[in-house]
Amino acid sequence: MTPRQRPTIARRLVTMAVSLPLMAAVAVVNKPIVVFAAERYHEFSINRLSYKQQFGHWSMLDVPAKFRINAIHAALLRTGKVLIIAGSGNNRENFDAGTFRTILWDPRTDDFTNVTTPTDLFCGGHTFLPNGNLLVAGGTKSYEVLEADIKHAAGVMKIKNESPDNGARKFPKGTRLLGGNGRAYLTRAEVIVPAAAKMSHGGQTMVHAGEAEVWVDAAEEGDDPIVEQPAQYSIAGLTGADTRNLYGIADKITREKQEYGGDRTSYEFDPIAERYVRTGDMTEHRWYPTLSTMPNGDVLAVSGLDEFGRMLPGVNERYKVAQRRWVAAPELQRVFPTYPALFLTRDERLFFSGSNAGYGSDTEGRTPGLWDVEKNKFQIVPGLEDPGMTETSASVMLPPAQDQKVMIMGGGAVGDSPVSTARTAIADLGEKQPRYRPGPDLPAPTRYLSTVVLPDDTVFTTGGSSGYRGGPYQGGNRSDLLTAHLFDPRREMFHEAAAPTVGRNYHSEALLLPDGRVVTLGSDPIYDTTGTNPGKFEQRIEIYSPPYLFRGEQPVIGGGPRTVKRGRTAAYATADADRITGARLVRPSAVTHGTDVDQRSIELGVRRTPGGVTVTVPNEPGLVPSGWYMLFLTDGEGLPSAARWVRVA
Repeated sequence: MTPRQRPTIARRLVTMAVSLPLMAAVAVVNKPIVVFAAERYHEFSINRLSYKQQFGHWSMLDVPAKFRINAIHAALLRTGKVLIIAGSGNNRENFDAGTFRTILWDPRTDDFTNVTTPTDLFCGGHTFLPNGNLLVAGGTKSYEVLEADIKHAAGVMKIKNESPDNGARKFPKGTRLLGGNGRAYLTRAEVIVPAAAKMSHGGQTMVHAGEAEVWVDAAEEGDDPIVEQPAQYSIAGLTGADTRNLYGIADKITREKQEYGGDRTSYEFDPIAERYVRTGDMTEHRWYPTLSTMPNGDVLAVSGLDEFGRMLPGVNERYKVAQRRWVAAPELQRVFPTYPALFLTRDERLFFSGSNAGYGSDTEGRTPGLWDVEKNKFQIVPGLEDPGMTETSASVMLPPAQDQKVMIMGGGAVGDSPVSTARTAIADLGEKQPRYRPGPDLPAPTRYLSTVVLPDDTVFTTGGSSGYRGGPYQGGNRSDLLTAHLFDPRREMFHEAAAPTVGRNYHSEALLLPDGRVVTLGSDPIYDTTGTNPGKFEQRIEIYSPPYLFRGEQPVIGGGPRTVKRGRTAAYATADADRITGARLVRPSAVTHGTDVDQRSIELGVRRTPGGVTVTVPNEPGLVPSGWYMLFLTDGEGLPSAARWVRVA
């Protein structure tokens, strides 16, 4: 047989020139088939049991259209239901219409119900009380107004009353004040100015003017009414001594951007009645505050913007739980940026991790430290790398809480900076002189990361973005991170988890459910996927099932006491006693803006008994604040039971 001659180089080049376009055409024609096949293979892979046992699994919750809201706040109630608060939902049209939303979701049945929402709780603060009620305070009194939308110069006017003799004076909305420039300014709301107070100093009687603040807007549009310097204003329509005793003072009246204004209303949400119960008002208006549990069960409210959009200058207050009222706390004067992450420690101090949600000085109040609220002393905790990038970072008390370690993860520079960090750091608060030391880096620079403490002593992290509100980052239009990881505090290592399908950034939440799953909600991107048009609030809800839920039958908790005492033991029936090696009390989450100071997991002593286990609760109130917890029993493989709700008193 005569061997076939090899084609010449010229012939081979001609063949390639003809074949390549044909191959490219075939690839283009078949691209949908290739993509479809890849997607089906991916779906097949992530649904294999072996994959789920290693990485876990995500599923989408079917939310009826009428219950889809902008989830700004989420809290797990002691009934097992999830309270999802939108308020106005970062939507000015809703605010102007007085349309405020809250819904309840029952994870056991996937039923949803609407809850009447009396005021705009958007961007308020919340924490759980010892009786299981959720304290919700502050919120939105007024929306921001951008500079481009301001037609009338405006400013905060301080109305003074120097007369002690004629009582308080009321001025209706629209009261005219006249400046030295001949321009008129109208009050935006009714204002009541208290009478002046008489005081005696060194035998002399002195008068201290009463005062109240109110927004004023120039009567005419444009720049002519702008006043850049402090000035005094007369009140139109007054006669006689009133013209001298009553007047206005404003630092400036401009067309600058007007920030969100805080509200002062306060409620306890009753999980049994499923309604908001009004309490006494806060002493200050607060927008973006943190509410933190104190060792005695009362609550401390810190930071926030006041009703005129100004940072509160370290003015904090207490909620007296037994009296359902707020009182000023001038003895606890301390500045923090908004939504500071504060953790109650074993020795009954509050640890400020450095994490916060934005507003505030670039420098003042951002230093991490331990705050002794009995003596108002602050011990700096040094050592944090990238200390200027704690805004929109995540912080979590690592499990078990007895280790007293707090971890900070990611974050960005102040404001809408495009700079972010992958840095993590861990502070051991049990040390005499605690300091941050580096932890393992996140897989990518990350803002808005969600962190959830799981009953197997790992921490689930998910979502976030590298850019501001999921926006541009290093040349890309969108920067949402479709990743999730499990952090092992013992080995201080991240392990990859199954990837979510929904991106989460600003205004997103994640929390642990009683059955061991994790629910993720919300996200408020600044742009759409093109990076040019306004973003749309994410209303889909996605649920993550950790790997432990695919590793066999969960232990089951039977009967036992509903209330347990600190420092005491309690017995619980279980047919799985022989395999139980651990128990955890997990405090339910109340989360917003990446801030969740409630969640913590406490290790319990465990002793097996015939047909059950006996658990021992630690005695320190700083470690185990009074309130409702999820009790999980775990086996030697870290597989947890579904939770039983118990109250620690």
